[in-house]
Amino acid sequence: MLLLSVSFLGSSRKKGKTILKEIRVYLKKYKKESILAPLFKMLEALFNLFVPVIMASVINTGIGNRETGYILRSCGLLAVLALISLGCSVVAQYYAARAAVGCATGMRHDLFHHIQSLDFAAMDQTGASTLITRMTSDVNQVQNGVNLFLRLFLRSPFIVLGSVVMAFTINIKAAVIFVIAVPILAAIVFGIMFWTMPLYKKVQSRLDTVLGITRENLSGVRVIRAFNKQQAEVKQFEEANSRLTDTQLHVGNISALMNPLTYLVVNLAVIAVLNTGAVQINAGSLLAGDVIALISYMAQILIELVKLANLIIQISRAIACSDRVQAVLDLKPGMRFPEGPAVNVPAKCGAAVCFDHVCLKYAGAGAESLTNLSFCAKRGQTIGVIGGTGSGKSSLVNLIPRFYDATSGTVSIFGRPVQEWPKKALRRSIGTVMQKAQLFSGTVRSNLLWGNEEATDRDLWDALETAQAADFVRAKPKGLDEPVEQGGRNFSGGQKQRLTIARALVKRPDILILDDSSSALDFATDAALRRALAALPGSMTVFIVSQRASSLQHADQILVLDDGQLVGCGSHAELLKSCKVYREIYESQFKKGGEC
Repeated sequence: MLLLSVSFLGSSRKKGKTILKEIRVYLKKYKKESILAPLFKMLEALFNLFVPVIMASVINTGIGNRETGYILRSCGLLAVLALISLGCSVVAQYYAARAAVGCATGMRHDLFHHIQSLDFAAMDQTGASTLITRMTSDVNQVQNGVNLFLRLFLRSPFIVLGSVVMAFTINIKAAVIFVIAVPILAAIVFGIMFWTMPLYKKVQSRLDTVLGITRENLSGVRVIRAFNKQQAEVKQFEEANSRLTDTQLHVGNISALMNPLTYLVVNLAVIAVLNTGAVQINAGSLLAGDVIALISYMAQILIELVKLANLIIQISRAIACSDRVQAVLDLKPGMRFPEGPAVNVPAKCGAAVCFDHVCLKYAGAGAESLTNLSFCAKRGQTIGVIGGTGSGKSSLVNLIPRFYDATSGTVSIFGRPVQEWPKKALRRSIGTVMQKAQLFSGTVRSNLLWGNEEATDRDLWDALETAQAADFVRAKPKGLDEPVEQGGRNFSGGQKQRLTIARALVKRPDILILDDSSSALDFATDAALRRALAALPGSMTVFIVSQRASSLQHADQILVLDDGQLVGCGSHAELLKSCKVYREIYESQFKKGGEC
């Protein structure tokens, strides 16, 4: 019966998937709880159905014949039924909570694991604020819906139908009123349910927007204050929040129709029962206690339908949220990595990275970000990448560890197309330092061990020395065990950049990518970092993306990008003579003639 009821709910969805299909996987571990919770609720409902019959006998027999002993025995029976019902209710609540929380926990784990498997393109398409909302608010709504469903969705219809059946056992003519009232009430309840379901999806969508604006403002609060844009951002937030509020009020007003309409129908039915009962009492075919029992059953129907109405609202919201969660789970990464053993970097391969007529166009973009790029970086070389803002520097280096796939052309790592590399082997061979330095809560040691979990303290200090971070780490009271707050906010921008560089060096990669990761360093520290990298043993290939010409002028090869095209490739001296774009960048940072 439980599965049939879930299927009934799922059939109301426009999409082909049902809520049963979505949560069945997570409820498999809680089969016992999923069965016992509604079972004990049904037992509670069964005992509740006996109460009006006992009350009718008390009125008809005990009070009518003034039998005090009968009244006391009946009251004792009512007390026993109440205690048993309470016990059944507590047990049902316990099992329902276990199943619902377990279901939400499994769903949240799978959702987080799936998000970790998505590539950058899929993440860009979905948006971080939406993913956060779906992992928190949406999963919580599903949890509440499952909890209420297990406790009430069988209990409420059972009491409604049971009350109708019990009414027939008391008086057939009066029971006809129940047969008329119940379908009208069901039409109201389910009509409002179908009306509100798409509106709840709109509410969650607008909640995503509000969360996105909030997240953007919190992360960019310093920029907002620097440009004195507080009022503009407040206005934007108020507009988005007003749209969310208006939608919530609209759906709330529709849902608010549920109670008055159901109360109206039930009260009209009570009036009809009283009218019919009064006539039959006068005729002697009905007793006063029977009328009280009928009214009690009608009251039970009212209470249960109000519960059912609230349940339907919650389930409607849960269905809308489950659709949104499933949409993320259905989102498949566009990249496929081959399975296989670790790939050993060939010692005799002279070319570390080769681009052969590579083009890149992001999903939804109007034009290509990179166009027809061809170059080759040899092992042990330092490659500089320079160009104006938006010229495609980060896009170029993001193709090397395969954060994105080239639209056309071939990117090869050590003579092998990047698509043929297993994911772990590829990322183990390449160390990447992103534009935005990102540290995680923990300690300096725990952040550095991301590069290599088996690294010794000596390895960590060597990486810190090379990254020019050893001095300030030693100055900390706890050294490597110095706490790192969320996002590394207890470190300066330059310190965070140097720690992220050290984290990449700990893994001893064959290719190191520094994507404008020294922008917060002064010129002296930047120069010391470059000298330390050049002095490292082995033949590590280093890509340095920078806006500073001084950071790249000693590179073996400099790639000059302009609007996604490679307009220059060569050494510093060669580019000053042959590349107009590079010469303009250099002269904008240095006086003509090379003077600072």
